[in-house]
Amino acid sequence: MSQPDLPATGPVTATLPRTRVALLFTVMLVTAAGNTAMQSVMPSIGTALKVEDFWISLAYTWSALLWMLCAPFWARRSDRRGRKAMMALGLMGFITSFGLCGVALWLGLHGYLGALGTLLLFAACRSLYGGFGSAAPPAVQAYVASRTSRAERTRSLSLISSSFGLGTVLGPALAPLLILPGLGLVSPFFAFTLIAVVVLVALRWRLPDDAPAYAARGDVMAAPFSANSDSRLRDEGEDAGESPVLPAKVPDLKWTDPRLRPWLMAGLLGGHAQAMVMGIVGFLVLDRLGLRATPMEGAGPTGLVLMAGATATLLAQWGIIPLWKLGPRASSLWGVTLAAVGVALLAVAGDLHAITIGTAIACLGFGLFRPGFTAGTSLAVTRAEQGQSAGIVASVNGAAYIVAPAVGVWLYGHSSWIGFAVIELLCLAVLVVGFKGMGRDEELEGRR
Repeated sequence: MSQPDLPATGPVTATLPRTRVALLFTVMLVTAAGNTAMQSVMPSIGTALKVEDFWISLAYTWSALLWMLCAPFWARRSDRRGRKAMMALGLMGFITSFGLCGVALWLGLHGYLGALGTLLLFAACRSLYGGFGSAAPPAVQAYVASRTSRAERTRSLSLISSSFGLGTVLGPALAPLLILPGLGLVSPFFAFTLIAVVVLVALRWRLPDDAPAYAARGDVMAAPFSANSDSRLRDEGEDAGESPVLPAKVPDLKWTDPRLRPWLMAGLLGGHAQAMVMGIVGFLVLDRLGLRATPMEGAGPTGLVLMAGATATLLAQWGIIPLWKLGPRASSLWGVTLAAVGVALLAVAGDLHAITIGTAIACLGFGLFRPGFTAGTSLAVTRAEQGQSAGIVASVNGAAYIVAPAVGVWLYGHSSWIGFAVIELLCLAVLVVGFKGMGRDEELEGRR
């Protein structure tokens, strides 16, 4: 065992050990890659099942609702049980859900279930990810936030967030390559289930156990057989003015907290805009390339478009944010502006090249917006509240996927112009909220 990890009183350093960063990165990477691989094949699966686009998008709703409800619960639990335990639980939720979803879709595609039964079973299996998979992201965010200084937190969280970006590159890129004879379009589900099992084993083996054995202040003795020979907890990195608070004494953090309100409103509005774009893209590719009659041919172009968008997300999180040292407010507002430009281009795109460029610009913007919103929410509260803050962020992210993809696809099916106009209005609303309510970056990142 290693030294107990006390969320509010542990050592705070500017950087984390590289091996731990790599492991946390991989935990987020595998779930992102699996989910975007699923997004790249689901439009083709829906077409093969002869199911309307709206119902395919709606199949994610129950899972997203569970994510929104459960993420804060798991975040609070991680304060007591430790971040590692919640990461492992989240991975197990992903593994179980993804494997069962693959089985459900295989049964439907091979005629053992009707289209309605297939979608209902898929939605039920997917709900396991919403209920239990939601334990991992807030645990990872809280783990990083509680071990980095305020000035470094935006860049540290951006690095971890970029694992989603890399995952969204790998997922669509690998999905067409993973389609095997016999399994067909559901092959990526089983492949990513096995990959997640390997990551879970690595997490259990390599990340030190951080479950708090007891509450303590000041100095504590190192746990027996700890690799850390120094038994003294240092407070060198603690933020000035943030005195240690025992987890049991930290009051519940409310969504209506005035410190969080502008960030959460921006996150909810921007998240809905992003969810609608990602819900529409796969069907947009099928329609504008004339691939409705041959759905198997749609996985490749859809994967290419999603991969271009994910690469742009990585450019934002690995290049632009650290190079320009963007703070939360600047990252959020510039990001949503770029996203609006990309959506406008996507609305008029008529071929694969134009669709790819529009998606890339939109994703570049959302790639700036997401880390800005996440870091702004984290910096708005004290270190002792990081676990709850991470849970609320995960809940907001899940809330965006309850109805937004289905509504976006429904509007797109009736009129593509109305669908894209609604997305533009959501981006505009983020700008209004941001300019009026978000704190200045200098104040957020300065030591208080």
